[in-house]
This record gives sequence, C-alpha cells and structure tokens, in this order.
Amino acid sequence: QVQLVESGGGLVQAGGSLRLSCAASGGTFSNYAMGWFRQAPGKEREFVGRITWNGGEKYYPDSVKGRFTISRENAKNTVFLQMNNLSPEDTAVYYCAADTNKYGFRIRVTSYSYWGQGTQVTVSS
Repeated sequence: QVQLVESGGGLVQAGGSLRLSCAASGGTFSNYAMGWFRQAPGKEREFVGRITWNGGEKYYPDSVKGRFTISRENAKNTVFLQMNNLSPEDTAVYYCAADTNKYGFRIRVTSYSYWGQGTQVTVSS
C-alpha cells in the first residue's frame, strides 16, 4: 500500500506559476501510474493530469493543456505538477493519486486506488 503526501500549494496571483510535488512511500513507485486531480468548493473532483509508470505517456484535459505539465522521478518516488499561467478558475484543492494499472489513459476518480490529503492552490485576480 502506498502513502502519498502533496506539497507546494499556496497563494499566487493570476498569471503566476506553482509546482506541486507528491511524495510516495510504502510501495514500489514505478508500479503505479500517477494522476493529479483538483476539487473546487461545491464541485466534483476533476482530472488534471496523468503520467504512466515510466513517464512515457502523459494525458491532460483541454482545460489545462499547454499550461500544466506532469512529470515524475521514480528514483525519488515523486510526481510533480508544474502549473503555469494560472487563473482564478484553477483555485482548488489539488490531489495526487496512484493507479495500480500503470499503463494507458484513465481519468475516472474511481480508477485510482490511493490518494493524498490534498494541497490548497488559490489564485487571486
């Protein structure tokens, strides 16, 4: 079983950048595809990125494509989410998640077995 801890959230002005990190422990990190999701108040949890086990494939929804970049360092058991050109609509709690199916394109919340506690990202206008 893997434990996930996010960090790097905070308050940023519109147009700014943040880099989120998610450190994994308790499992073999390369056995998992990793995803990032976000949840704004009153809204459902939303997919924002996925990276397969070796970083060979990455997926993004249109809402963040070209602004967000997901990456991973298996040697450090860490996945990252670089977020550029942020807007107030990006304000949410951001979660990383691990999927035991380490290949392919999966965006449903229920596809991911393990979740972090989340980190708050607030973008001011």
